[in-house]
Amino acid sequence: MELTVAQLAALVHGTVEGDASVCINNYSKIEEATEGCLTFLANPKYTHFIYTTGASAVLVRNDFQPEHPIKAALIRVEDPYKTLADLLNMVSAQAPEKKGIEQPCFISEGVEVPADAYVGAFAYVGKGVKMGKGVKIYPQAYVGDGVTLGDDVILYPGVKVYHGCKIGNRCIVHGGATIGGDGFGFAPKADGTYEKISQIGIVVLEDDVEIGANTTIDRATMGATVIKKGVKLDNLIQIGHNVEIGESTVIAAQAGVAGSTKIGKYNMIGGQVGFAGHITVGDKNAIGAQSGIPNNVGSNLRLMGYPVIEARDFARQQVYLKRLASLFADVNALKKEIEALKNK
Repeated sequence: MELTVAQLAALVHGTVEGDASVCINNYSKIEEATEGCLTFLANPKYTHFIYTTGASAVLVRNDFQPEHPIKAALIRVEDPYKTLADLLNMVSAQAPEKKGIEQPCFISEGVEVPADAYVGAFAYVGKGVKMGKGVKIYPQAYVGDGVTLGDDVILYPGVKVYHGCKIGNRCIVHGGATIGGDGFGFAPKADGTYEKISQIGIVVLEDDVEIGANTTIDRATMGATVIKKGVKLDNLIQIGHNVEIGESTVIAAQAGVAGSTKIGKYNMIGGQVGFAGHITVGDKNAIGAQSGIPNNVGSNLRLMGYPVIEARDFARQQVYLKRLASLFADVNALKKEIEALKNK
């Protein structure tokens, strides 16, 4: 799709500075953009690129004040990052929708496939599956017996949804993710071996959840592992049995949440964060990457480290750690001076 800068600005309710007649036919990062591209500036550390970018137009904040001449046209908006996201969603929506049933695939007898749904080749749909409108099941996905899929659910290639799990409206599950595998439950025996504890619960994904590639969410021992409305999980995350993750929480890649832990609403959790089991985390926390959470955590905190502490205290600790070598040298020098004074 090709639009002029003026047309794009009208589409996003922005104002133009520069040549509004230039045509835009692509999108790119600001440091890699070429002629015909639209890019954006949202993070101040990339500001220097705006003076050298090859883009034809740049989305900037309304209050952006350039310090040098800029070759590209500027489209001033309230939030460049969100505006770009809206534009990319518009572009994505124009792609032709997949519909119909490809062969070979397996759909159990009695399963009703809506007319606007898509089932890709080599997909498996088990007994008693319920599908909402607009569901898309890509090739080689597995949907177990009794699974419920809400409206507009997308299961990308290789997704596995085990029996009985419930997926709400507009959920997206990326390739290789497994929903509803057994929780890690084993009872130790007197001889030192372990007996498997049957996991008879399910996983529930509420509406508007997105699950990254190769993420695993274990079914509950009893009851349900629950991922609340609007949660976004990155790739390669492990969610244990009977975990509950609160509304609109986001978790970055390689994090792990042990069984029966409850995480509140609107948390922002960095990559490789580890949560111990059977703990409670409050709402609206920001937890830095590689932090360890061994105990309960309150709300409205900025945390980092292991065991996790306030981010400001963690930063101070890092400063002190860098100075340890010189501090030890100072202490040793003082010891020598004291010994010398004693000998006198």
